[in-house]
Amino acid sequence: MWVPLIVGLLLVPLAACAQSQRSEGGAANDTLVFGAAGAPKMFDPIFVDEGESFRPIRQMYETLVAYKDGTSDLAPGLATSWTPSDGGETWTFALRQGVKFQDGTPMDAAAVCANFDRWFHMPGAAAQSQMIYYGDIFEGFAKNEGDTTGQPLYQNCQATDPNTAVLHLNRNKGAFPAAFGVTSFSISSPAAMKQYHADQVTQSGDSFSYPSYANEHPTGTGPYRFGGYDKANNTVTLLRNDDYWGEKAKTARLIFKIIPDENARKQELRAGTIDGYDYPSPADLTSLRQDGDQVLARKPFNLLYLGINQKNNPALRDLRVRQALAYGINREALVRNKLPEGAVVPTQFIPDTVAGYAPDAQTYPYDPAKAKALLAEAGASNLTLNFYYPTEVTRPYMPNPTDIFSVVAEDLRQIGVTVNPVPEPWNGGYKDDVQKAGKQDLHLLGWTGDYNDAGNFIGTFFGRPKPEFGFDAPPLFDEMAKADATLDPAVKAAAYQQVNRDIMAKYLPGVPLGSAPSYLVVRPNVHGLVPSPLTLEHYAPVTKS
Repeated sequence: MWVPLIVGLLLVPLAACAQSQRSEGGAANDTLVFGAAGAPKMFDPIFVDEGESFRPIRQMYETLVAYKDGTSDLAPGLATSWTPSDGGETWTFALRQGVKFQDGTPMDAAAVCANFDRWFHMPGAAAQSQMIYYGDIFEGFAKNEGDTTGQPLYQNCQATDPNTAVLHLNRNKGAFPAAFGVTSFSISSPAAMKQYHADQVTQSGDSFSYPSYANEHPTGTGPYRFGGYDKANNTVTLLRNDDYWGEKAKTARLIFKIIPDENARKQELRAGTIDGYDYPSPADLTSLRQDGDQVLARKPFNLLYLGINQKNNPALRDLRVRQALAYGINREALVRNKLPEGAVVPTQFIPDTVAGYAPDAQTYPYDPAKAKALLAEAGASNLTLNFYYPTEVTRPYMPNPTDIFSVVAEDLRQIGVTVNPVPEPWNGGYKDDVQKAGKQDLHLLGWTGDYNDAGNFIGTFFGRPKPEFGFDAPPLFDEMAKADATLDPAVKAAAYQQVNRDIMAKYLPGVPLGSAPSYLVVRPNVHGLVPSPLTLEHYAPVTKS
């Protein structure tokens, strides 16, 4: 996930609170306010691939397969069990009974199949181009109209009875069953999607517009329902779903207050206007603890990288030039000075805890003299590059994008590269310009893993041609597809190890910069928040004393 917690309050005694008060948050201490690091794009899960949109979506929607709190271990979600056929081409889901969407319609096998069919038959290049997770995992559509050009993995879905959905695939996919838990594949109300024209995504130039379903009427099965997005006051309000099938949310209102500046988030916590926030500055961790606040650590399961786009500048198509950039960045100093405590310099594009990590992959230690020599050898000593970086956001792998850009840009200047800075707001053009239009030469981006599989990292980055990196390497794509389809775990791990060796030695489409734990901070009276390495925190169980 390109690549999120909160606080709860004292429960008002049930006898003293009418149903309308409960669901609308009538008591002041029945409201949770959490400082989010960036604005959501919108609220239709299938069109989302980043954490600030996922943060509220994960409270309103649910997936067939879930993850145990605080881990990447699988757990029942809307399905209580999932059973593959021997070859992995068929998956049978036993659905949780008695579940309703927030509009009162049933969540049954017909609804599940309607979601899979919707994704597969999604019309238009604009909509398909925003379905990044679907393109990466399901590989193709009924009619490919955007930048996803593969042969579809999906064949069909059958509702054999109201509580059983059977998914038929054209081939095995190693990402399953874990990938069924990806937030983008949350199950939406078919009735609400039809009523509010969920598929009507349009594009004008580099900008995308989404229908009222995505902006005003998102409808899932989760413990909170949509209450509104007040852009003027930078707040997203969620209301308790009193018809939720499981344990009800402890608070009636959950408010995400969008505060892009990390120092401003800290000041609001100290002023008592928020109950917690995400991504405190690494420099503030000690003082926050001294103030008595709770600093909660997520285990590192992410990657920050410098992306290299080979499309626009011919010099970047030369492996020697890309290697020079890798040798020219002092990543040890960057990690030590700009990332949170516990951060490490990665040697490749997956964490060392994921099967398929290659201990013997080629490395690029800091060596500015070698970088200059490689640039000279490639005839690129006077290289000029447009370096894009995001603003108005903090990510788990990138606590302060401007600071990180400044360090990397200065290292590149020291090896003779002229850097043209191009800052853009995270959800105000940056991701579309970088990932869809491919305008940049260099860019900062990263990823928090969705599940423990090598394909979720390198398959997402480099498994097919993408404007972000601007290269087409069928041998690499084929090698990765074969690794992904391998059933034997040991053979699969060995295959991915070779893929990682090849990426670092033969292709080098970017430079892995850092992998770091990220942190949440909440006030001393907040209880029950479980930090997740996937940034998949649940707010419904949280209370405040």
